[in-house]
Amino acid sequence: MKTTSIRTRLKHAYRALRGKGISNLPQRQVPSITQEEIAEIKEFFPMEKFFIFGHARSGTTVLARLIRLHPEVHCNYQAHFFTRQPLLESLVADEAIGEWLCRKSNRWNQGKDPSALVLRVAADFMLEREARHFGARLVGDKSPNTLLNGESVRLMHKVYPDARLIFIVRDGRDTILSHRFQAFIDFPQHLSPADLKIRQAFIEQPTPFLQGERSLFTEKSLLQAAKGWLENVQETHQMGLDYYADRYQAIRYEDLITSTWEVLKNLWQLIGVTSIPPELRASIAQELEQNPDEQWQLEKAGQMAHALPKGKPGAWRQIFTQRDAQLFHQVAGDALRTWGYSID
Repeated sequence: MKTTSIRTRLKHAYRALRGKGISNLPQRQVPSITQEEIAEIKEFFPMEKFFIFGHARSGTTVLARLIRLHPEVHCNYQAHFFTRQPLLESLVADEAIGEWLCRKSNRWNQGKDPSALVLRVAADFMLEREARHFGARLVGDKSPNTLLNGESVRLMHKVYPDARLIFIVRDGRDTILSHRFQAFIDFPQHLSPADLKIRQAFIEQPTPFLQGERSLFTEKSLLQAAKGWLENVQETHQMGLDYYADRYQAIRYEDLITSTWEVLKNLWQLIGVTSIPPELRASIAQELEQNPDEQWQLEKAGQMAHALPKGKPGAWRQIFTQRDAQLFHQVAGDALRTWGYSID
């Protein structure tokens, strides 16, 4: 595995300290786990680990559902060890906890700070406890990292430098559109008064919104969403490369949907499966026919949810107004092109 340069580490630490991507960092400097500690802990928790990151509504859930179809693999949802505060690190972040763990009279700590071991044991136990029931050999967690962006990668690397990281990217226009509908259905209490007016107008007469005649966004909310997608994609991808090198893989949601078998074969090889049974193709096709999120939204807000496109690549072309597209492209047009998304 490629070692991250000191310059890169200092750059990422500076971004964190000046409040880029994370706030209220723990005051105590929790050490990173060492290679010797990893070797020791694998005697107790031997399963290989992987983590799936991505902006919210980028396909992290469907990827987790598909990747765990392999009999050697188990993956569940949203432990948020490194992606949402208070974070796994908060278990040992308090100064009093650090003093207790490192106390010289403590004959169990071998004269060292065992904080990283405590974090690794807590996460390993949670992951492997469930995976064992499924007879899995490889176990992972999917947690969207929208809130912390690239900082999630650095925090993960402190505890799991030996793990694999998968980052899923979706066209930012479809991503923020799906996230907008999710907010309308699941989190209206977090919407601004102006956004609530748009929500109510959509409920009363959805057709103009679904045909690109009226915008689902205020200008402020669209610009914020575009900037959030841009920062998530740029930071996470760069730090994934910096910290994990050949243990890191970025994929596009659209490729996962259109070339599912090829994408999954590559990911299964990345995380270390021993073989890929061809009969998994049938299981994949059956799983893709299911959409638990759609069912949930229909049950919670049937009239609103029924009119919405679910998981369809390119839905933004029908729903975005011309002004919506212009604003998004001003903020994130270069990133769209970099990831192979057309601007027209």
